[in-house]
Amino acid sequence: MNDAVVARRRTILHVDMDMFFVAVELRRNPDLVGKPVVVGGDGARGVVAAASYEARRFGVFSAMPSVRAKRLCPHAVFLPGDHDLYSRVSDEVFEVFRTITPLVEGLSLDEAFLDVTGALRLFGDGVATGHEVRRRVKQLTNLSCSVGVASNKFLAKLASVEAKPRATRNGVEPGHEVFEVKPNHELEFLHPLPVESLWGVGPVTLEKLSALSIKTVGDLATFNARVLVNVLGDALGRHLHELAHGRDDREVEPDREAKSIGHEETFSEDIKDLDTAHDQVVRLADAVAARCRNSGVGARTISLKVKFADFKLITRSVSVESPVSTAQAMVHLIEPLLARIDFTAGVRLLGVSARSLSEPELQMSLFDDATGEGAANDLDAAWSTTTRAIDDIREKFGDSAIKPVSSLGKKRQPGSSKWGPSDI
Repeated sequence: MNDAVVARRRTILHVDMDMFFVAVELRRNPDLVGKPVVVGGDGARGVVAAASYEARRFGVFSAMPSVRAKRLCPHAVFLPGDHDLYSRVSDEVFEVFRTITPLVEGLSLDEAFLDVTGALRLFGDGVATGHEVRRRVKQLTNLSCSVGVASNKFLAKLASVEAKPRATRNGVEPGHEVFEVKPNHELEFLHPLPVESLWGVGPVTLEKLSALSIKTVGDLATFNARVLVNVLGDALGRHLHELAHGRDDREVEPDREAKSIGHEETFSEDIKDLDTAHDQVVRLADAVAARCRNSGVGARTISLKVKFADFKLITRSVSVESPVSTAQAMVHLIEPLLARIDFTAGVRLLGVSARSLSEPELQMSLFDDATGEGAANDLDAAWSTTTRAIDDIREKFGDSAIKPVSSLGKKRQPGSSKWGPSDI
């Protein structure tokens, strides 16, 4: 038994949906199956959000500028993306996870940790449970996922990488589907891996480790821990030393509640005046408020995100005592923040987000300043009946059936794509 074994052995799964955004698009457009498909903005400012394995064969990967992706794969099919749809499908997937165990910790829309230690009597060992997760996800959503199995979160995440399909020049190679780091063999799996496989090893840290001739996780595990701390600092040095020995005692922490709800949009042309920016903020706030109401929450903190033409990024927030859930109240709170922004240099992105979420409290304020927080809560209460009617209309006839005046003529709904606009 090696150092990676903890006192109470757990069975942790890391479930990662296979090319999730692309897979959702292929599900509703099967004619694209087998083609190089890219989800993301296809304009000069676009970014790749996800790529099919066929596109990855040409070197196209997420976070890559779309301009470069087009050079690498000129025949790629670009799709603008639909983040709201991906969020809804993600909810379905996570509900499947919770039929296996209540201990589900989401990392993003398409991946999660599951502690299945208490579920093994129902489904068998960790590998059998991983296959059951895959079967249920496929049955409900017609999507596939890859599953890593190990005794801790860190190793399970590495194992899921081994489970996934691989894009090569010769084609797409199927993965293991479910891959287990076997008990008492953790270091045999871990130590041959490149050191950049460890959480916390970015380009700067990798350069420092390379200077010490540390190339693999095994090299790091046998390196003098005191020297490592001196080079990397106490926290990072100790963290990497623990991981190199397969140690990770973190629990799976289930948290079903969203921490924030937001929408942002990158524009084909820079915004250079307050009026245009205000129109866009109204659209974004309307989308955020609708999602808040659909989730049955209001927000005590509303944030404005601004990215300038030179990529400088600022965020400004305002908080209220009682949560708000209407666009009118959110815009009222944001307007003073927006008025202080200098647009002359050009703004390429605007975003609105709602945080500190809780159940809304619809009540009129009697004594607060009519131009401040109290006015926002009054607006929220006054518009609550109207917004419920708007929500009913959208539920019956679609989101485009009724929208702010500033949205008229817009082809895209706020939040439909987070990865840059089309130049068309």
